[in-house]
Amino acid sequence: MRLAYLLKRLGLLLLVLWTAATLNFLVPKLAPRNPILERLMEQQMTGGYLEAGLREMVEAYEKEFGLDQPVWKQYLRYMANMTRLDLGYSIAFYPKTVMQLLGEAVPWTIGLLSVSTLIAFTLGTLLGAMIGWPKSPKTLQYMIAPLMTFSAVPYYLFSLVLIYLLAFRGKILPLGGGYTIGAIPSRSLSFALDIIRHSILPALSIVLAGVGSWALGMRGMMVTVQGEDYMTLAEAKGLKGRRIFFRYAMRNALLPQVTSLALSLGHLVSGSVLVETVFGYPGVGSLLHKSIRYFDYFTIYGVVFMVILGISAATLIMDLVYPLLDPRITYERG
Repeated sequence: MRLAYLLKRLGLLLLVLWTAATLNFLVPKLAPRNPILERLMEQQMTGGYLEAGLREMVEAYEKEFGLDQPVWKQYLRYMANMTRLDLGYSIAFYPKTVMQLLGEAVPWTIGLLSVSTLIAFTLGTLLGAMIGWPKSPKTLQYMIAPLMTFSAVPYYLFSLVLIYLLAFRGKILPLGGGYTIGAIPSRSLSFALDIIRHSILPALSIVLAGVGSWALGMRGMMVTVQGEDYMTLAEAKGLKGRRIFFRYAMRNALLPQVTSLALSLGHLVSGSVLVETVFGYPGVGSLLHKSIRYFDYFTIYGVVFMVILGISAATLIMDLVYPLLDPRITYERG
């Protein structure tokens, strides 16, 4: 791969991040009034827990962002802070900063969604490839209807059903949360097993809802590659069916799946908001839900910025991996 192409992609990544940061700065400025100050005053009037620290918080914002200065100076100062990933203070959870909140929530979301997404992708891709392969057992065709049903049901409905069956009625797994109430977080094996036990239900709901979409997408691509010349040539050479399946059919049908996987992994930071909310899971989805509920503008902007960063990084990695998956793809000029 040429160095010029890599530099071009990195430049595009920086442009996207700059645009996202600029929008995060401009959106509050579009309001005719100061939404941050109004939200703080609203919390003070309702006797919220921010009442004692309201004056300090307002002073911190004015000092941090220079609100008494011209907009262009505020923007330059804001961009300088963004290069250090300084997203400011949270309104609802002051004096914590947005990066502190994200640092606490991101590991939970990445641990849950990365594992469940990869499991759903692997199972769905293999199952869809087998269903779309003409030489597979005909009994696999009966799985198309259930898979279509799974792909049409959203995550949170699976969450509610699993909670009722396995937690409320069966009492096999906990109702929600990241770990047992009252447990002290530690690096012990017992605490790790407690975390895994609490993550089974939300992970299972994501896997069930995702495996249908991955399987149907892979099945469609497997049907598409059946009539390609390289498939005919491979059969004419007398290659074994297993080799044709993995090296010719599945490898070429996998590229659109990888694209979708990269975009899905890029959305990991935002989390599955409804799933985490239903289970009370302490991830980015729950943080975003609380931020929207309390009008915590800077935390919302921080989550949105991290989502854009994740998608941009995933797209860049996808472009670099494509030539490894398919040697026919090259970024070299002929």
